[in-house]
Amino acid sequence: MEDNNKIFRRKVFVITGGTGSFGNVMARHLLTLDVAEVRILSRDESKQDLMRRTINDQRMSFYIGDVRDSTSLEMAFRGADYVFHAAALKHVPSSEFHPVEAVKTNVMGTENVIRASIANNIEKIVLLSTDKAVQPVNVMGMSKGIMERTALSFARLVEDKPKICITRYGNVIASRGSVVPHFLRQAKEGHQLTITDPSMTRFIMSLVEAVDLVIYAFNNGESGDLFVQKSPAATVQQIAEVTNRLVGRSGNEHKIIGVRHGEKKFETLVSEEEIRKSVDCGQFYKVPMDDRSLNYDNYVSVGVRVPEVQKEYNSDNTSRLTNDELFEILANNAEVKEILENVK
Repeated sequence: MEDNNKIFRRKVFVITGGTGSFGNVMARHLLTLDVAEVRILSRDESKQDLMRRTINDQRMSFYIGDVRDSTSLEMAFRGADYVFHAAALKHVPSSEFHPVEAVKTNVMGTENVIRASIANNIEKIVLLSTDKAVQPVNVMGMSKGIMERTALSFARLVEDKPKICITRYGNVIASRGSVVPHFLRQAKEGHQLTITDPSMTRFIMSLVEAVDLVIYAFNNGESGDLFVQKSPAATVQQIAEVTNRLVGRSGNEHKIIGVRHGEKKFETLVSEEEIRKSVDCGQFYKVPMDDRSLNYDNYVSVGVRVPEVQKEYNSDNTSRLTNDELFEILANNAEVKEILENVK
């Protein structure tokens, strides 16, 4: 923390999509340090007003804008030092019905953010991605995958700054739209929990860990690096059982509704191709950018040897939480506690 305080001292940060779950936790973290300013860029003035009143720190500034509109980024980025890009369309069903809208925000919006960073001499930008971008089966994941490739294309071309890094993570506990708040509301209202597939697995990660991953990428990443945090997983059945336990309900009161459009049995954080070149950093994987020439004429007569195949890193082959371990994680999670207090 002391090192971050030195690096971040008197610096100006922009968080796009800053009124979301990640933005709220990241802003609070930054404000524990000696930063000059934290700028929140988002479209929703109501959420901005709530965030302003809840955090109540004079170092926070709020900008109404949309990453789809490059001109609305100009004032927020002017004079800033670093950018955390969290703005995105994240809901799988919405993107399935409106794929072009997902592309406008997740792909074109990212291009706008990077171009605005270049124009304003931003030193470093960290972009937030998702496990759904790996071997995607839905539009949200596809658009996030193209977002990652868009960022890498700029990382190859930009010689000086900004440095462009990517983080990729799985299911974040109690983030908006995730299964935990949905189950908690169903349980508190006395309804059966609606399970898609009991054996479906998902990575389990807290918002604090999501912030830690972004900070790790910020501190350790070179342009084009992608970072993943090693995380345990649980089945949807486990999450449902532990949710019932959290609200004091006996038995496993749930019904199986079947897999929805665009859902996988398990999610992948590092693909088989990526893990061959990844660097094991202990709690994290780093996947360096493949910066070889894309002129394929260079490889007509001479290629590159591919290492022996390693397994991809996914929610089915990572460590599996027990119900008791999952209960401890959820019971001590600040966002889960808040949901339990607010839902009657």
